[in-house]
Amino acid sequence: MKALVLAVTLMLSTTLAHADGEKAGNFDYYVLSLSWSPTWCATTGDARHSPQCDARNDFSFVLHGLWPQNEQGWPSYCHTVARDPSKAQTAAMEDIMGAPGTAWYQWKKHGRCAGLSASQYFETARKAYDSVVIPPVFAHLNRDVRLPAKVVEQAFLESNPDLSADEVTITCKRGRIQEVRICLRKDLSPRRCGADTIRDCSLSGALMEKVR
Repeated sequence: MKALVLAVTLMLSTTLAHADGEKAGNFDYYVLSLSWSPTWCATTGDARHSPQCDARNDFSFVLHGLWPQNEQGWPSYCHTVARDPSKAQTAAMEDIMGAPGTAWYQWKKHGRCAGLSASQYFETARKAYDSVVIPPVFAHLNRDVRLPAKVVEQAFLESNPDLSADEVTITCKRGRIQEVRICLRKDLSPRRCGADTIRDCSLSGALMEKVR
């Protein structure tokens, strides 16, 4: 019995260790994560006094990140010979990511795993973000609404006819619409999400606060 417990413990330790520090470029596809900025501000950003939450910015869906993903699980904090981005490079992403600190964190945790230079990674992330049409009803949402998460997905499918339902996932947090996640091949064409990514939020009355 003790031998069995030890074997399981070692297996779990090995699995957890493998979760960080993989070799850069070793992944199956990307997840493009678009964050509903009012939700992030309400749950996190306001407390941090983030510039993303300044009402003058009018952010709706912002680029949370472009994440290398595997069919099961994902790499993070990978080993790479690529140099870290400069302050100018991270600041240049503020218009779609909300704050330069977000760009730096996303590079550190996810970008290093892409097997690209920092400039190539941010260029790829911007290209992926620009390839998606934000439904106008959300881009200019001027009042708080409660709606089924499925409606958000349907709006994205209608605005992006090249996408199908199994390529888009809606997530929620604290009863709110949190993110739209879109699965992309390495050439940024849409593909079916993996089993651990494809699960949708099932809330029927998720809150979407108005654009600030």
